[in-house]
Amino acid sequence: MAYFDFRSDTVTMPTDKMREAMFKAKVGDDVYGDDPTIIELEEKSAALLGKEAALFVPSGTFGNQLAVLTHTKRGDEVLLGDACHILMHEVGAAALISGVQLRQVPTHNGSMQIKDVARMIRTEDIHYPDTGLICLENAHSSGAVIKLSEMKAIYELAQKHEIPLHLDGARLFNAAHALGVDGKEVAQYADSIMFCLSKGLCAPVGSMLVGTRSFIERARKNRKLMGGGLRQAGFLAAAGIVALDEMVDRLERDHELAKRLAEKLSEIEGVTVMEDRLDINMVFCKIKLKCSEATFVDALFESGLKINGSEEDEFRFVTSYWTPIEAVDKLCKVIENTLGA
Repeated sequence: MAYFDFRSDTVTMPTDKMREAMFKAKVGDDVYGDDPTIIELEEKSAALLGKEAALFVPSGTFGNQLAVLTHTKRGDEVLLGDACHILMHEVGAAALISGVQLRQVPTHNGSMQIKDVARMIRTEDIHYPDTGLICLENAHSSGAVIKLSEMKAIYELAQKHEIPLHLDGARLFNAAHALGVDGKEVAQYADSIMFCLSKGLCAPVGSMLVGTRSFIERARKNRKLMGGGLRQAGFLAAAGIVALDEMVDRLERDHELAKRLAEKLSEIEGVTVMEDRLDINMVFCKIKLKCSEATFVDALFESGLKINGSEEDEFRFVTSYWTPIEAVDKLCKVIENTLGA
């Protein structure tokens, strides 16, 4: 049976053009710095976001944790949102890898109030850790996008206190589309940015860490320390180049498809769509089930639909390049029939 997969945009497969580019890629040894395809990808990524340099990393979590390690010293405190990916879904890696503590700033749909960030920045006191880093996430994994004005205010506050700011931009280009701006305009309010080549951009593996040349030089050594020094990585970079050239501008279609899905789901009795978090390619909703959650998920699977179970009582459905419009219609029909059974 062929399945339509709504679990995440991480399930995307590479396009035929990516596969061809990977097959024909010119490669070298990236640890020695002589893989031409990696070099091309890194230069393209830096230029795309208006930064000096970039570094290819195996994954988004790897890129975020590499940034934390490179920006901070052991014992520092990192300020970040109370529902962000680094805190909630990266296995507590910052404590283990960087020896830092994470201090949660209250958020609403991923947005932090500047007054909350300001009051949490540590002053000079023998009892306090140093505030070593501030992290933002845009687009947020809640499905919401953070306004540029909010990013600007927090970035200026960080600069005032000489604290670096890292942006978890796993879906940065989704955020840019939702805001109606170029990715460079989002990236200007961060000292370092991680964005994924996978997810909506469809590359099979990899993310980019972007920042100043000196930061990337330090990060390159830390990448080796963390086990991320790859050799003939140009085979992977080739797909990333196609992703940046061809997949960024088409993300709006995924957003439109998610909005169609939200509209159709909202018409189903027992389904409540989180209307304030429909900025990108994600739809969050609550579903009143008459059966167990496992039975519900299995019923959809048997109908050719892959979904995840709920998290904090919410289901999430994600659209991507490989989601046809008929998949959205089928998902809604099967959910309606299952709830009515």
